[in-house]
Amino acid sequence: MIKEVIVVEGRDDITAVKKAVDAELIAVGGFGINKKVIDRIKEAQKRQGVIVLTDPDFAGEKIRRIISKRVPGIKHAYISQSEGTKDDDIGVENACEEAIIRALNNAKCTVKEKREEFTTSDMVFFKLTGDKTSKMRREKLGYELGIGYCNSNQFVSRLNNFGITKEEFIEAYKKLNLE
Repeated sequence: MIKEVIVVEGRDDITAVKKAVDAELIAVGGFGINKKVIDRIKEAQKRQGVIVLTDPDFAGEKIRRIISKRVPGIKHAYISQSEGTKDDDIGVENACEEAIIRALNNAKCTVKEKREEFTTSDMVFFKLTGDKTSKMRREKLGYELGIGYCNSNQFVSRLNNFGITKEEFIEAYKKLNLE
């Protein structure tokens, strides 16, 4: 598994990267990078490091510059225009798995053991799934931990991939009075 969180532009990019490697990803949603997304990227950089892999076009470079300006110390992965072009469409989603892996290796990504400190059982125990208040609990806890809101499966993945410890989790849980 890749230690760093990979930042891409959209959902199709996430699908392409997930086919190539096991990693946590953040999609910025194009030019509309809001404060919530930047805060998640900052948290990811602080905890695990970040690699930005955007489309090899003007928009991709602009997004890369915006992130670089707001989040210092990130790594950059690049695919070429020819690797990312399919039927006159340019994007990471068009790159083959080998091109994505090469780009990440050139960015000096770090490989780590897959971490499974949190499980679905934890989500049930802390009422983060299977309860009428689960959505609200994940939303508040995700904000407090800096990992954002998501469904319970993705929440488990983010807790593990962002390196959140049980102690941090319980402290945030108690602070929010979710008991």
